[in-house]
Amino acid sequence: MPLAIVAGADKSARVVDSAPLTLEECHALVHETALSGKNVARVHTGDPCLFGALLEQTSLLDRDGIPWHVIPGVTAACAAAAAAGVSFSVPEIAQSLVICRMAGRTPVPEAERLGRLAAHGASLAVYLSGHAAREMQDELLTALPAQTPVLCAHCVGWPEQKLVWTTVEDFAATVAAHALERQTVFLVLPAHGRNAPASRLYAANFAHAFRTTLPHCS
Repeated sequence: MPLAIVAGADKSARVVDSAPLTLEECHALVHETALSGKNVARVHTGDPCLFGALLEQTSLLDRDGIPWHVIPGVTAACAAAAAAGVSFSVPEIAQSLVICRMAGRTPVPEAERLGRLAAHGASLAVYLSGHAAREMQDELLTALPAQTPVLCAHCVGWPEQKLVWTTVEDFAATVAAHALERQTVFLVLPAHGRNAPASRLYAANFAHAFRTTLPHCS
């Protein structure tokens, strides 16, 4: 994460780098501090609710009677789509978003292999997978046309943010050429650039809770 995040801590705060610590060592610090009556901010890289080991940490807090809550943010997939001005949902073509990852130190269930998910034709947000770019490309090619657009969003929301467009067939080469192995979310967008009808949201004959009286249409 950007160092500016923790640089904003009060000068009296104790700031500890958790990178070299085990789960038990992290919890011991939280336990000691919380039971002394102080507040603890566990600042995560990325979204703690996505591939972030949230459950194993909160289960220890629950066990020890330490109250906690998660402060929500904008997850990388949505931040990347906003930065590029793209939509995951396209009327009558793609109406779902699948958030997933390639296997790494943590395996992926067989039913959730990327090729199987891509076969649905939905938009995909693939996290933590730059290390497996060639395997990811091979999986996508089993289900999607070679020219399917892919947005590589590196360090999205950071000052050094980089947005790189490519296609499924050129994906691995693009990742290597731009060194996108880390801090990158990949948006696979089968509906991007395709002609689609307008949604019904703003249609003149479409009523909803805030437009109960249909406008006059001449």
